Amino acid sequence: MTDTVKAAQDAPDAEQPYRELGLKDDEYARIREILGRRPTSSELAMYSVMWSEHCSYKSSKVHLRQFGEKAPQTDALLVGVGENAGVVDIGGGWAAVFKVESHNHPSYVEPYQGAATGVGGIVRDVLTMGARPIGVMDPLRFGPADAPDTRRVLPGVVAGVGGYGNCLGLPNIGGEVVFDETYAGNPLVNALCVGVLKPGEDGKGIKLAHASGLGNLVVLFGARTGGDGIGGVSVLASETFESTGPTKRPAVQVGDPFMEKLLIECCLELFAEDLVVGIQDLGGAGISCATSELASAGDGGMLVDLDRVPLRDPSLAPEEILMSESQERMMACVEPKHIERFLAVCKKWDIPATVIGSVTDTGRLQIDWHGERIVDVPPRTVAHEGPVYERPYARPGDQDALQASGPESLPRPSTGEELRAELLKLVAAPNVASKAWVTDQYDRYVLGGTVLAQPEDSGMLRVDEETNLGLAIATDGNGRFARLDPYAGAQLALSEAYRNVATTGAKPLAVTNCLNFGSPEDPAVMWQFAEAVRGLADACLELGVPVTGGNVSFYNSTADVAILPTPVVGVLGVIDDVTRRTPMAFDAEGDVIYLLGETRDELGGSEWAHSLHGHLGGLPPKVDLAAEKLLAEVLINASRDGLLDAAHDLADGGLAIGLVEMAIRQGRGARVWLPEGIDPFVALFSESVARAVVVVPRSEEVRFTDMCIARRLPHTRIGVVDGDTLDVQGQFSVPVEELRATHAATLPAIFEPARDASPLNAG
Repeated sequence: MTDTVKAAQDAPDAEQPYRELGLKDDEYARIREILGRRPTSSELAMYSVMWSEHCSYKSSKVHLRQFGEKAPQTDALLVGVGENAGVVDIGGGWAAVFKVESHNHPSYVEPYQGAATGVGGIVRDVLTMGARPIGVMDPLRFGPADAPDTRRVLPGVVAGVGGYGNCLGLPNIGGEVVFDETYAGNPLVNALCVGVLKPGEDGKGIKLAHASGLGNLVVLFGARTGGDGIGGVSVLASETFESTGPTKRPAVQVGDPFMEKLLIECCLELFAEDLVVGIQDLGGAGISCATSELASAGDGGMLVDLDRVPLRDPSLAPEEILMSESQERMMACVEPKHIERFLAVCKKWDIPATVIGSVTDTGRLQIDWHGERIVDVPPRTVAHEGPVYERPYARPGDQDALQASGPESLPRPSTGEELRAELLKLVAAPNVASKAWVTDQYDRYVLGGTVLAQPEDSGMLRVDEETNLGLAIATDGNGRFARLDPYAGAQLALSEAYRNVATTGAKPLAVTNCLNFGSPEDPAVMWQFAEAVRGLADACLELGVPVTGGNVSFYNSTADVAILPTPVVGVLGVIDDVTRRTPMAFDAEGDVIYLLGETRDELGGSEWAHSLHGHLGGLPPKVDLAAEKLLAEVLINASRDGLLDAAHDLADGGLAIGLVEMAIRQGRGARVWLPEGIDPFVALFSESVARAVVVVPRSEEVRFTDMCIARRLPHTRIGVVDGDTLDVQGQFSVPVEELRATHAATLPAIFEPARDASPLNAG
């Protein structure tokens, strides 16, 4: 055997292109120290992708530890941070698996494929845990809606999310679409997937990423490996947003949802027959990630023949094969006695499968290429012992001035006519307007398990047809709040998602997060990040919902301008009987309307200030986690006891927008009287938290108010469902049909021409 590793050791100390691969001088020196020699070009490629920000979390690890250190004690958590996705016990022998990740930079370069492969990757993360994926969600953020680049990016992203998810046959049950100028050039394309499994009493139904058992075989199965995702916006280049790598290959991964659908069914049959010891999907960093993580988490040794990898492009060099991020691929550890059956199942589903290696007892990850040893490394140093940076951070120099510049100086409407005009302008604002132009491109009801979907407060899926056990999930995040106060902003994102789940009648159980920020090399950005993580960890502890995993996306900046700090938080909850869920729409004539919670003059960072005045300043609404828990308790218990016909949380746009959304959902009007002792403008547009509007049948009003009184929850009777007009007594009235038309018109007017002109719709 010609030993490339030995040759590297004996070679003269020539310069290696480590900087071009994203490694810093000290990182390269550390690799040489670990190996005791110069790395081979293949080893250099592996370390470069695995030590990238995306894979190693080198700038965020020191802060993310708080999610473990402050984790609340709960029996529901079966698998937490550190695996491909979190696993939560939801009762009845079922567990839910869920996670959210980002595919931001690829989606800017090539919107359709960037978004599509983001969906594919998060679905495989859930599948890898042994679960059947049953739903997806898509929190999205773009530059100004009317900006030319937004009209390029958004239609492609939406088509990619819908095209991939629809082909997989997975309902898209929720998400967000938010517009802000800081996302121009840095759209945020976050993708969430939820799945279910039966873990069994021994937990064997849960699959983990480890390669254990001397002599067990390493199998690569799924799509062939190509050159996509090597150059350009791979994990290697995510920090620099430039084309790098040994060669310039296609910058963005190319997805095949039909292959992924076959892969899902194949994996589920393999799991059902207990044919795998451990399994890992191939996403970021491809084979470099799968081999090093499986070996590191297992017995610590693996030997791989890289030339056995099936290729779409035979010209690929070994370094490129190791770094390729081709989609729809999995790697499994299989006992020799099961390999024949494993391969037979793959053949049944028309899934290519190849044995490329085996588990060893060397404690080394060793990779050969046509008889040459090209990699010989301790796997933990690649997968889990990368650099850890304590980046300097400092409160931004403009933070005090930003907080001092509150919305108090903005002109406020004072008459009923002015309030009506402000409401109609806000209803038409892109962040508030109907997102049906987006969500109508998604299949929300495929598989038949969808109980609630957009625009409801949370998506809800039936898990068990016999018992009607279900789960609910919501994502939320407000970058303006986080910019004004990142500690509070992260808590407000959690509290809104928590409230959205509870509003539908489900009990919140666990959290996933996608933390989208600018450059970690900017001390002001790192301060925002550190404060947001601290805030989220503290709030999860107080609310009793553990973080199960998630994603950090850094380097979301254009030149020196960072995006708004945007922690996106997903909350998963469980409901014993989905037939008792609470929808959001006004329905039965004569039902009474109650406002729950306290309203204060809180408009800093509000949608009113942003959309109508282009203003950002002041302080966000005050966080009140105790009030959120109390509100959730009432919403869940009232739903269970059949006391509510409808409920809707109050957030962007306050009470005014909450009432509009409830009215236009089913075309029902309401007569509303505003609470006494508060300015009508504040009553309508304040964004105070821990609030909801509920609709109570007259026959249940006494029982419901008794429940609120017993728990000391503020509750005010503010109206009745009636007619086809939203009539705010003493102020103004607007026909529901006018509200609906205004709400629906904005996005189609902006984006329908862009979609019609897209090459995706040519011919």
